[in-house]
Amino acid sequence: MGKRSATVRVARWSALHPGRAIVGWLVFVVLCLGGGIAVGMNSATSADFRVGEAGRAEALATEGGVQLRPTEQVLIRAASGPLDKTAADAAVKDVTARMKSLPEVASVAAPVTSADGRVLRVQVELNGPDQEGKKNVIPLQAQTEKVKKAHPGLVIEETGAASVSKGVNDQRGDDLAFSEAITLPVTLITLALVFGSVVMVGVPLLLAITSIMATMGLAMLASHLLPDTGVGMNMILLIGMAVGVDYTLFYLKREREERARAGGRLTSEALVEAAAATAGRAIVVSGLAVIVSTAALYLAGDVIFDTLATGTILVVAVAVVSSVTVLPALLVKLGRRTERRAAKRLAQGKQVRRTYGEKKPGRAWNALLAPARRRPALTLCLSVLVMLGLALPALNMKLKDPARDSFSRDIPAMQGYDRLLDAFPEQRVRHLVVVRAEASQAADVRQALRQLDHEAQADPLFSHPSGTPLLRSSKDRRTTTLELNAPHATYSEKATASLDHLRHDYLPATVGKLPGVETAVTGEVPHGTDYVEHQNQKLPLVLGFLLLMTFAMTVFAFRSVVLGLLGIVLNLLSAASALGLLVLVFQGEWAEELLSFVSLGGISSRVPLFLFVILFGLSMDYQVFVVSRIREAALNGVPTRQAVVEGIGSSAKVVTSAAIVMVTVFASFVMLHILEMKQMGFVLAAAVLLDAFVIRVMILPAALLLLGRATWWPSRAIRRAERLTAERYAARGVPQAPQNADERPVSGHWAEPGAARRG
Repeated sequence: MGKRSATVRVARWSALHPGRAIVGWLVFVVLCLGGGIAVGMNSATSADFRVGEAGRAEALATEGGVQLRPTEQVLIRAASGPLDKTAADAAVKDVTARMKSLPEVASVAAPVTSADGRVLRVQVELNGPDQEGKKNVIPLQAQTEKVKKAHPGLVIEETGAASVSKGVNDQRGDDLAFSEAITLPVTLITLALVFGSVVMVGVPLLLAITSIMATMGLAMLASHLLPDTGVGMNMILLIGMAVGVDYTLFYLKREREERARAGGRLTSEALVEAAAATAGRAIVVSGLAVIVSTAALYLAGDVIFDTLATGTILVVAVAVVSSVTVLPALLVKLGRRTERRAAKRLAQGKQVRRTYGEKKPGRAWNALLAPARRRPALTLCLSVLVMLGLALPALNMKLKDPARDSFSRDIPAMQGYDRLLDAFPEQRVRHLVVVRAEASQAADVRQALRQLDHEAQADPLFSHPSGTPLLRSSKDRRTTTLELNAPHATYSEKATASLDHLRHDYLPATVGKLPGVETAVTGEVPHGTDYVEHQNQKLPLVLGFLLLMTFAMTVFAFRSVVLGLLGIVLNLLSAASALGLLVLVFQGEWAEELLSFVSLGGISSRVPLFLFVILFGLSMDYQVFVVSRIREAALNGVPTRQAVVEGIGSSAKVVTSAAIVMVTVFASFVMLHILEMKQMGFVLAAAVLLDAFVIRVMILPAALLLLGRATWWPSRAIRRAERLTAERYAARGVPQAPQNADERPVSGHWAEPGAARRG
């Protein structure tokens, strides 16, 4: 016997010591989760989010102590009719006194009345950076509630960036619970249809859930190296449930096939070992492909992508480990129980019903595969045209950074935010001009900034509620800031235009003329604009790395340059088509009510890059499992065209089931409130559907049938296998490779005619 691979050796040990393997896995999960809880989560700070000019401006302002601080707005209005001035003044005094007594509060501004006189606004400035606002705002909200109770004749509410951030966090937790409530039942039903056994259904779910638990603990530990931005747990749940169930599903399917072929001649331990030699290797290669692909996100140079990449890599790695270690032990335990029951029934003289069997593809799958099998050229051309047609809307894709305006109106702070903007539209956008110069130039800098403010007053893109420049200087007089407001939605073209005017017209014509000064503009709109530009600059680098790694992994797995190139083309095709559907649904407004979102008039800038990376990794799942079956048959001497048909047919049901599980998990995120998560869930669900039912059923088999033996170039292993098989059958007087249905590979070797019956 040749040397066993590490996967087979691990599976063999696990099969021979199932108790130890199961206990060891549970201990691993407990240690990971316990360790993570003990050290806690290290959250990203404001400095971790800085990119481009906006990030540089924020750093300069923070160094000088004149940065934009998180602000909360307390709104006071009448329930109906005009505002009672006496009652409103009493409420303002109460709010001001309560807020000033809090250590989290830096200052409380004088009340401002709306243009129609119906709303009073009290601005409260918090201590600390923006990222700590959602934590610091809790005492403020408690005081606002007390003021509300003390003045029942008025409507008093609080809104602001910190309140909204806290509301989004709370909503994200509720959304995750809702997603789990949808995903688990559908996954159960899908697995029940595949296996027809409650016990077998529980195995994939058990491993997926324990893998997610272990990964959550590891993610907390990893956050002390790469800080968490709050989206890591979402990604662990999203990817963990998908790949955790899928990897187990592929392994279970192969073990069942080996059991059916053995016809009772092999023990459970031997069956698990045989499955590990094929499915186990495929899982490791597939998981490695996902990990390598996801690592491309680190090249984006963005803390959010770092969090997404870390969560994905960890959960995929843990899912692979569980599939090749504890899963064989669980299968042996279940197999031994089945064998004991069978032996007991035989001893009682009862008939034993075989619970495991290998089923051929049903009529539906035969019908789906028929076009590629009968007319591959026509099927390939039509399928590619359909995919290209779906991709066309992506040509008009506009990338935008999701701002506060896009958050769900189910959040109370967002409802208050809308009322704030109705009464005080100038509060929508704040641009902060930051100037760094020598202390001796402070007077000149302030004069130039006043001139800038004066010129901006004549521009309808800006608003000036106070009528006086909002200037602040650092204690050392080296840093000076000017705040400008604009009455536009943060993701609107007018908001972007106001920033362009400021950066390219007003700044160069005023402060920019002073010698030796450093200028920059920050704020929500500048940060979003610079972030999109940053992503656009990084996209070619990430995509290039992704294409190179996908090609290398495919060539490594199958020893075929042709398959490597084909894999890249198919992945690009499915990603482009999914992006086209995403633009069609989310860039316009027609689906807003249907999917409960407010359109940005564009797509979140993180979604395309995220799609390419995750889809390229997940597509390798299907590529590895489907092509592995084809290559396995070809290496056993089956002609390539026949191997393609049989390989895709034999993996059809399990690939479909895996796709349904993935689509269910991803589609559940479409029902969440956060727009970016909606878009990510939709585009991944669409991509997996297209990949499983168009790419793998129509385009891939048609292309492989047309390529024939050229599929494996430059590897000579397939040609050598076909030649040896032909020589072997020629020596027996058989003119061609076996075609009989009885002649199937048993544990990786091609069986002689009738071998299964003779066994």
